[in-house]
Formats: sequence, structure tokens, C-alpha cells
Amino acid sequence: MHTDTLTPEDILELDKNHIWHPYSAPGAPVLPVSATEGIHLHLSDGTQLIDGMSSWWSAVHGHGHPRLVAAATAQAHRMSHVMFGGLTHEPAARLTRALLELVDAPLDTVFYSDSGSVAVEVAVKMALQYSRGIGHPERTRLLTWRSGYHGDTFAAMSVCDPDGGMHSLWGGVLAQQLFAPAPPVRGSDPQDLERYLDELEALVDDTVAAIIIEPVVQGAGGMRFHDHCLVAGVREICDRRDILMIADEIATGFGRTGSLFATSAAGVTPDILCVGKALTGGFMTLAATLCTTAVADAITSPRGGGALMHGPTFMANPLACAVAAESLAIIAEGGWRSAVLGIETELRAGLDPLRREPGVADVRVLGAIGVVEMTTPVDIIPTTRAAIAEGVWLRPFGRLIYVMPPYICTTEDIATICRGVAAAVRAAGSRP
Repeated sequence: MHTDTLTPEDILELDKNHIWHPYSAPGAPVLPVSATEGIHLHLSDGTQLIDGMSSWWSAVHGHGHPRLVAAATAQAHRMSHVMFGGLTHEPAARLTRALLELVDAPLDTVFYSDSGSVAVEVAVKMALQYSRGIGHPERTRLLTWRSGYHGDTFAAMSVCDPDGGMHSLWGGVLAQQLFAPAPPVRGSDPQDLERYLDELEALVDDTVAAIIIEPVVQGAGGMRFHDHCLVAGVREICDRRDILMIADEIATGFGRTGSLFATSAAGVTPDILCVGKALTGGFMTLAATLCTTAVADAITSPRGGGALMHGPTFMANPLACAVAAESLAIIAEGGWRSAVLGIETELRAGLDPLRREPGVADVRVLGAIGVVEMTTPVDIIPTTRAAIAEGVWLRPFGRLIYVMPPYICTTEDIATICRGVAAAVRAAGSRP
């Protein structure tokens, strides 16, 4: 076994000269993490930080949860990977059973992939193949609303906000989709909501195959919250116009908003559902795209192509499926419900006073999500340093300083996280 050990200085030097990080150039400042445990990140210099981001919203059970470690260890001894073309295995079957027990009954066919972006790619492909299968090959576009984010691959980028989003660089290259204005924010006047839905429906033309949304919470496009009735309204539009509804619950699924799924809380079932992030409890990468039998039958019909034309190398990786099945077993036990409710109450109490701070435009909380929106873009380096000084890891973006803590956080942990957010807000507000 290779036992070469790199010093923190070695790591940083290699990283600076050779490694890309998300949305940045090589050489961007980074912190070396040596270990994780529970809600904590351990840096190589001995610093311990609360992971206020659940490592991009995925480690809902905390890091290194013993049940997930046990599931991974047992599966690694049996079979870490095998191709899914022409073969199947128990971990995929167990995970599928667990998923189907959590989602609404019409969603009964599952496609596994490596990441949330690919799950959305598959959903888009499903919608287009479905349209061909039901005799509408002219339906080649999707409708969505602005301020959305669905991933970094090309079909996923095409349904992100084309102007204000992270992928505006690719205008003129991506598939041209249809965009409604951003949805009215949570608590808007009912008449405004009704007018908005009318405006959204007016955009549905003969080329639209599906409407894709992030239900209730728009994530990396701006951390905007909207009312459940808009989700129900989208479902009604899709039913009236005989098109598909795609729900991207990669960020919101498995309890993050206080409900198991944001769509089910709105009283609707999408035709296609994308999940990821918390699917494995942040242990490793895995995502899934679920659809109804009607969608699957149209895709696999002769007109639809006979098969869903997608197949990742690591599709339904046994190791990831075993961990995900155990993660969903923890979710199914239901302890997250009271935990998320408590976190929501504590985030409200801890973050609401920040409304009075200079430079704060808004404070909003839903489930285990807390957002402080500033009036101007946030400088990541001083805000991050301010949070670290309080023992909290945050990753602000745009005008947002936000948290999505692990569900296992205690009252004291959330209080510490709120102090970290407050320090970051003050650092941002003091910028010249």
C-alpha cells in the first residue's frame, strides 16, 4: 500500500498550481480539510468548524454517520462496482424499494445517475422522448421560470436563468428554452399569484414538452422562496395543456424544507422527479430521476425510441446504492421532522435580528434553510474569515449569506451557526 503522506503545505502547493475548484480559477484560496466528523470539519491546522452548508446541502445526517459507514464497509467487501448494462444487484433493488416507499405512487420507474446535473439531463431527455412517443415531435423545448438553477451540464444549464444565473456566459450556445419571470416571493398577494400563473400558462405553445421548476425553494439561482400554491398551479397548467411537470428536488428533497418533498407538501405529484444530494446523506455522489409508468411507456414505445437513450458508466453503483438505501432508512424513521422544525425555529430567532444590520436587504427562513440577502454582492474572503472566527464554515455567493445545516445540529450548534452568519453579515456590511 502506498503510504506517502503530504503535508498541508504540499497539498496547498499542488492545489494552487494544478487543481480546479467550483466556479473559480486554479490558485483560488482554499482551506485543507484533514477529517470530518458529525457536523464538523477538521482543518489540517487543528481548527474545528461547524459545516453550516451540510457540504452543499447533502450531509443531512452529518459526516461519517456510523450507519452509512457500516453500509459502505459491508458493501465494499462484497462488490464496489459492476456495470448496470444487462446486470442488476441487491443494493439497487433495495434502494429502489426505499425510494418508492417515500415518493407518491404514480412515480414508479427509477433511472440512476452520478450527479444532480445528470439527473436533470435525464429528465429533459425523458420529456423530449415522451413527446415523440405520444406523437408530438414538435415539442422540443421546456418552459421554466427565471432565478432557477438546475446544474452545470448543457441541458441543465439551458433551463437555468439565462441572464442573472451562473451560466449566462453560454447564451447563444445552449438550447433555447422559454422563460417566465421569477415567481412571486412567498407571502405574495393571491391576486398577484393568480396573474403570474396566467402569464406562465400564456407562454405554453406547441413547442413546449414540459415545465421544469424547483418547487418552493429556488436554490443556487438566488435562494428565493415561493408559495406552495404556485407549485399546485404549475401542476394544473401541465394537466390542462397535456404536458409534463418536472420537479427538481435535488436540493429540497428528503426534508430540507420541513416536508419530505416540496411537491407532496403542495399536494401534487410531478410526472418526473429529480433527487440527489441528501440521497446518500452526502456520503458519495448519486442521483435519481423518477417518472410515472405513462412516461416510461411512451419513451419505450417504438415512436419514443424503444429505450431511454442514456447510460452512465457508474449507473446504480452498488456502493452508492447501499449507502443511499441506509440513508433513506434513516429518513423513513422520521426523526428529521422534529429536528428540522426545531432548526427552523432556532434559525428564525437567531437570524431575524440581522434585518437591522447595515446592508441587509432581507432575511428568510424555511425548514433547515436560512438566508440573509445583502443589498450588494458579498466579498467571499472577508465574510468567510469572519464566520470561521466564530467556528463556522459558510460559502456565500452573490448577495447571499446562507446556511443549510445538518439535521443533527443541536440548539447550541444552531446558535453558533447564527453567530457565524452574523459575523459574516457585519463583515459584508462594513465593506467600503
